[in-house]
Amino acid sequence: MPYFPTVSATNTVRQITETFLGYNHNLKIADGEFYDMKNLSSDCFPLLSTRAKRGVYAAPSSPQGLIEKDALCYVDGTKFVINSNPIDMGLSTSPRDCPKQLISMGAYVIIMPDKKYINTADLSDFGNIEASYTSATDVKFSLCTINGDSYSNVVVSDTAPTEPANGDYWIDTSGKPHALKVYSETSSMWTSVPTTYIKIAAAGIGAVFKQYDGVTISGVVKPALSDLNNTIILWDVHHDADNPANDYLIVTGLLDAVTTQTTHEGAIKIERRMPKLDFIIESNNRLWGCRYGTSIDGKIVNEIYASKLGDFRNWNCFMGISTDSYVASCGTDGQFTGAITHLGYPLFFKENCLHKVYGNYPSNYQVQTTALQGVQKGCGRSLAIVNAVLYYKGRNGVCAYDGSLPTEMSSVFCGERYSYAVAGAHHNKYYISMMDTSGVWHLFVYDSKVGLWHKEDNIQADAWCSCRNEMYFIDHADKKIKTIFGSGAIDTSPVEWMAETGIITSPNSTGAYPDLIANRKFVSRMQIRMALALGAVVNAYIQYDSCDSWEHLWTMTGTSLKTFSIPIRPRRCDHFKLKLVGTGECKIFSISKSIEQGSDEE
Repeated sequence: MPYFPTVSATNTVRQITETFLGYNHNLKIADGEFYDMKNLSSDCFPLLSTRAKRGVYAAPSSPQGLIEKDALCYVDGTKFVINSNPIDMGLSTSPRDCPKQLISMGAYVIIMPDKKYINTADLSDFGNIEASYTSATDVKFSLCTINGDSYSNVVVSDTAPTEPANGDYWIDTSGKPHALKVYSETSSMWTSVPTTYIKIAAAGIGAVFKQYDGVTISGVVKPALSDLNNTIILWDVHHDADNPANDYLIVTGLLDAVTTQTTHEGAIKIERRMPKLDFIIESNNRLWGCRYGTSIDGKIVNEIYASKLGDFRNWNCFMGISTDSYVASCGTDGQFTGAITHLGYPLFFKENCLHKVYGNYPSNYQVQTTALQGVQKGCGRSLAIVNAVLYYKGRNGVCAYDGSLPTEMSSVFCGERYSYAVAGAHHNKYYISMMDTSGVWHLFVYDSKVGLWHKEDNIQADAWCSCRNEMYFIDHADKKIKTIFGSGAIDTSPVEWMAETGIITSPNSTGAYPDLIANRKFVSRMQIRMALALGAVVNAYIQYDSCDSWEHLWTMTGTSLKTFSIPIRPRRCDHFKLKLVGTGECKIFSISKSIEQGSDEE
């Protein structure tokens, strides 16, 4: 009986990927990750799916900022828009003043750098944070009580009056500074009045100020009043709308002369000023800001500021109480690059450090400085909070900060440098639009729930805002306010998408230098299981051994809602990559590979 040679059955191993791990632009990546992609999402994780269709919420002429109140609010040129109701506030449209910083404080929205505010509960209440008055007529100064009452029986001399009566007043000019004293019959002594006040009277002087405002007075030339050229508190403000000539202010001070009343000829200026700020935030019912550079007085500063408690108009109110304004100088070098409130603390970033403010009121505020990877210059709008974790764009990548030290979580970018990042947060996702070194913009989405990155398209977003169940952004290309999840006028065109795998070799090697030579393994067959919406189209391409060309494999059009499998038989090669390009809704359920052992002679 003759014997014939036998051939052993080929040892075949099947590997199935059913969990897709998002974007990873490194050369060596895991199964389920993709070297490049477009318009894909983690919405159906662990499946790979296309993003939702977007929509158009509004098409303003010049949108410059977004903020959430009871509804989405935004700046359109000189106007502030809420509930589609535009209020012309005379906002600046100069390029250097745009885009705007919009800060919420109670019912108010603060608009920077215009230094304006609007009450969203009462739209008639809007105006300037700063206030200024310049006298057009002579200004009268007189010694008075805190209630504005004039003193009676006042003697001005360098020696004490003889035979004074109880309650008589004497301005003692024998020393410097002069002092106001009151006589007491009980002790038969002249006692210094601890605090003296001056009434400043001029037509309309009380129209733009309020009691306890911190103001700066300038232009006073009389030697007797020279001490008033300073920052001072208004202890009382009287405004008579019917007869502005009766207006007056009351400040602390003493007429340092031999008179209790004088008239100042020439204009004086009274201002309630807000510091020049690089970034501004709200924390614990105060506005906070920072500045590195020249101040409004032309001085070089490196400071952190806080407004008066509950009063965003006052930044120079120092009365020695818990509601005071606050100023602190910083010793670190470099410009401030971003600011945000996180876990109840105001945070101020530079590129290489963080200033964190602790405390409840000015007397116990402490600024703690920590050396760490801060916010990259030009990326101050990349700060956003997702589930109590702060994300931002640092010089080396995107960082996550939980209150201790930041962790870099952008290794999937493979060292690609990005800048000018603008980001926002919605539910579990962090959306960041940033520019690469070649000037091309990219929109990336980080899903904090599953810890995955996905790449969408080339949107350049000028601003982001999460409002209720929608995520809004300003598209720089056409200046429209658009929605991520399709609110408003939904985009009717199908979503264009793409998924490019990493280098595919043996099951244990997915890099540029595989171990195929030793193991002689090769991928004999692949199968992709997916679902296409009706009318959706997908094309498959393959690239062999890192050549520059892609070979078309097949085209599929969705005709039903059922899933189907697409077979791929790659030719024998060292390694290859797959690319799927499609339009319309698609879900990929799995990718399977059949691995066979080749002969030693191959």
